[in-house]
Amino acid sequence: MKALTDLFRDWMPHQRWFGGKGREWADVSEDGFFLDRANPVLSVHRVRVTYADGVRETYLVPLSWREHPAEELQSALVGAVANDGQETYAYDAMRDREATAPWLIHLVNASTIGPMHFHPAGVAYIPEGLPGDIVSGEQSNTSLIYGQEAILKLFRRLEPGLNPDVEVHEALRRTENEHIAPLLGHIEIDDPDPATPAATVAMLQTFVPNASDGWRLATASVRDLYAEGDLHADEVGGDFAADSERLGAATASVHADMAKVLPTEPASDDWFATVARQMSERLDAAIEVVPQLAEHADGLRAVYASVAASSEPVVRQRVHGDLHLGQVLRTATGWIMLDFEGEPARSLASRRELDSPLRDVAGMLRSFDYAARHMLVEQPDDPQRAYRAQEWAARNRAAFCAGYSNASGLDPCGESPLLRAFEADKAVYECVYEARNRPHWLMIPLTSVARLATRD
Repeated sequence: MKALTDLFRDWMPHQRWFGGKGREWADVSEDGFFLDRANPVLSVHRVRVTYADGVRETYLVPLSWREHPAEELQSALVGAVANDGQETYAYDAMRDREATAPWLIHLVNASTIGPMHFHPAGVAYIPEGLPGDIVSGEQSNTSLIYGQEAILKLFRRLEPGLNPDVEVHEALRRTENEHIAPLLGHIEIDDPDPATPAATVAMLQTFVPNASDGWRLATASVRDLYAEGDLHADEVGGDFAADSERLGAATASVHADMAKVLPTEPASDDWFATVARQMSERLDAAIEVVPQLAEHADGLRAVYASVAASSEPVVRQRVHGDLHLGQVLRTATGWIMLDFEGEPARSLASRRELDSPLRDVAGMLRSFDYAARHMLVEQPDDPQRAYRAQEWAARNRAAFCAGYSNASGLDPCGESPLLRAFEADKAVYECVYEARNRPHWLMIPLTSVARLATRD
């Protein structure tokens, strides 16, 4: 239906989850089916966008349909479509509370609706009949919270195959690891081509109420430190080091259980060489975007070269893939790790590849640096603040490593060329991101690049 594809063409570029912002569209097509014919009617659409450079992406867009405009849903309006001489109004169904119950009803019933299959995990109660409330602030996905019991995450960009977030949670369920939120079920959709695997549409997990986001807790600790003019990081009431140590132990626990229930293999010389080459290639591309990186290029390439020549024993396994303080929640009993899908910008196949747990360690170490330095953006020339930021970051990085080491028997933060290279590679990525999205934050990863490119 051309009227519908025209609506998608106008509406999708303004959605946070749409990954093709700023790219020229060459074509758009869609296919859809009705998931629920109650009031409001709920339909689900696969929207295929072909860009001018030939790249194609497929997005999942659920719509709720109403015969009359709903003033309270004005911000969720997708548009109006003529239907038998009358206009029907389409809304973003994830923002239409009255259209959110069918997802859980079909999961409880293990339904198949059109090409969509609902797979309950069969391990815990699913709150059938409750409406879902949207989680604000998400970017690549859209989530709904059902009461205090469950959270549904809808994967907006579809790729063939099981999403790593579902795969890892399903495997970890057998370990009863206390640092994950149990999987309650997932939803798949068949590809129009029978030879192509089904794509994961959504997953349902136990909701963790009364939990605090790791990033908010860490940055509150930094603010407390800055507010105390003459106290050190270990003397401030909001000291975060004990939490960082427990987070290190939780990370080690999850890594150990992932290695028990998912594949592992020793790292080969070829793997080290490939990792080093890919890092160098990303650096070359990053310099095109952030010319300031060029002065550190020789030092960074030396860090990467040390990986290619490394003989450190590494067992490759499944890892989180995008671990940072925003991916963890602190509860009354400990830390919970979220979102095992890896970096959404990478292909599904690359996110499922075996890797070193040190990649996750490096991601968290970078996050401590960010938490410490993000307020320096306001006062970049304040040497006292810069010193205190460095002190906070060092204290919490060390605490995280100590927690990981005590829980695993392995010191993740010793003189590992691989860890240093992972940190440097992540900082280079951050430079590109900040240059494109928050240029005034570029100083944060550039400061880290300068440190990592030289022996300290």
